[in-house]
Amino acid sequence: MSIARITAGRKFDIVTCSKETLVSDAVELLTERRIGAMPVTDEAGKVLGVFSERDVIRCLKVHGGEALNLRMEAVMTSPAVTVSPDTSENQALALMTRRRIRHLPVVEDGKMVDFVSIGDLVKARIDEIETEAQALRDYIHSV
Repeated sequence: MSIARITAGRKFDIVTCSKETLVSDAVELLTERRIGAMPVTDEAGKVLGVFSERDVIRCLKVHGGEALNLRMEAVMTSPAVTVSPDTSENQALALMTRRRIRHLPVVEDGKMVDFVSIGDLVKARIDEIETEAQALRDYIHSV
């Protein structure tokens, strides 16, 4: 199954920030929206990086309390690891495992079109397996 099929029909806004956003403001957004990461984008929608809970911890360790006054461009994970809408679910999961990341911007023609988490991909995989299992059960009962 492709990323495009997994994300088709989703109805929610992707929370983003700019490279000028302060860490304190980004942390507030992550907390308010109850999310673990957000893409850092420019005005045209190009992904510049990703800012995650891990980045918060890392910059607090390195910069102490002053980390909250830093801008995203100083602390985001960049360049962002991205996928395209036609990337398969298994390819994306393998990439996330290999790179030890939990979020992937989905980019098409240089612009971000979606943002997926490892939870999104695992849920899609479980749904697919459950559908296959039900089809096998139905087949067995029909024979």
